[in-house]
Amino acid sequence: MYSIETLASFRQRLEALRIEHRDLDAAITALAANPAIDQLQLSRMKRRKLMLKDAIARLESELIPDLDA
Repeated sequence: MYSIETLASFRQRLEALRIEHRDLDAAITALAANPAIDQLQLSRMKRRKLMLKDAIARLESELIPDLDA
């Protein structure tokens, strides 16, 4: 079981990741609307967004208590 401070840290990190994911989504949408699109930059941004999604899922699973306990 995690301490209250650790859980608070997880929640803060989770919120920061969600904000970054949301901001990156907006940036990807704006970049994709540009006719002179930089495919490499777009690809890197999408890869980063997927990594953020995975990190968010891992943190969310850490915050869910085990039902077996």
